Amino acid sequence: MWIGKLLMKLLPPVIIGGVIFVGVGDKFLPQPLKSASADAREQINKALLQMMPKPKLKRPSEKRENQVEQLTGPE
Repeated sequence: MWIGKLLMKLLPPVIIGGVIFVGVGDKFLPQPLKSASADAREQINKALLQMMPKPKLKRPSEKRENQVEQLTGPE
């Protein structure tokens, strides 16, 4: 029972410290921790970007180019 209470007291400061370390740690920490903070942020960014679906972007002029090609014929 006391382990749960201890965990609940320690969890918020650990989470806040982690967010500060990843978010702005490279601005004020000494060198070994500065690069670790920047690397952690880059890894988190890569992981989050990989979870996002890839956008299916079309060129806005693609429809117009197809119409011009139909009128003039293939080159």
